[in-house]
Amino acid sequence: MAASTKVLALESPTQTGEWTVVLPRKGRHRRNSRKITIVKGQQQEQQPWVPTDLEIDPDRQSKLMHKIQACMKKIENSQFFLAVLDQMQIPKVLNHFHRVLGSESQLQMVIYGIGSIESHETPRLQLSLALLMKRKFSWIGDIEVFDPVLSATESQVLEDLGCSVLSLNEQGRREAKKSTLFFMPHCEAELYNNLLQANWGVESLNRIALFGNSFETYEQHVSFKYYDQEVSLMNSSVAESVTHILAARRFIDEFRIETISDDYFAAFHDSSWHFFKLGCENELQLN
Repeated sequence: MAASTKVLALESPTQTGEWTVVLPRKGRHRRNSRKITIVKGQQQEQQPWVPTDLEIDPDRQSKLMHKIQACMKKIENSQFFLAVLDQMQIPKVLNHFHRVLGSESQLQMVIYGIGSIESHETPRLQLSLALLMKRKFSWIGDIEVFDPVLSATESQVLEDLGCSVLSLNEQGRREAKKSTLFFMPHCEAELYNNLLQANWGVESLNRIALFGNSFETYEQHVSFKYYDQEVSLMNSSVAESVTHILAARRFIDEFRIETISDDYFAAFHDSSWHFFKLGCENELQLN
């Protein structure tokens, strides 16, 4: 099902700045310091959206379709894809998918923050994996996609591939009123946090399967040891953007994605499947 990208007016989400937390390691020298970057100041309201360029370029459209088809073929024939499929079908993971599905026959897929699929290979690889998963599993349903950087040409190619391009910038705040697979590799922490906040209830969270950055890694980055003293960033303004991510760690089953090959490291490193296991509202305390 393809949705039109023609809507009310142009809106461009703004970013007023970002915080970067550098996590120092033990020793006198800082080597390969690990970083977590959290963008601040994004508008939180859902806004109508259309691409900033309104014309579709047929030549670019054809070239981009060819690139995506080549990416799909590359992944489909890779050990990485076989490993992803195997992981999705091991009993523990498959049971989670069945639980999220409940009485429904399909999981809707929502892709947030895919980036420019025309300009970079990494987004094309990520999109290709999503499309191949849908092709492989009949229980994965329609795919909706949104990123404010998408051009009119990219939007048309996505629709040609059978996806729907959203005409609303939801800021990640989609309430899961039905069983939903959120596919969000390498999104900003604030986007995951928005998603969790919008679904911060037992029924909604239990209807979600999430493919995205490892929440365990966020927890390790925000609370770490330095010179044998525990340093916590939980009260800083930076940590506000990961409040729900950290709280959700108490009731998540997380399954790491193995990239297998360097070809897929940039697109999928530190990625995981996340499933929420909630029995009562008391588990949703933020402190």
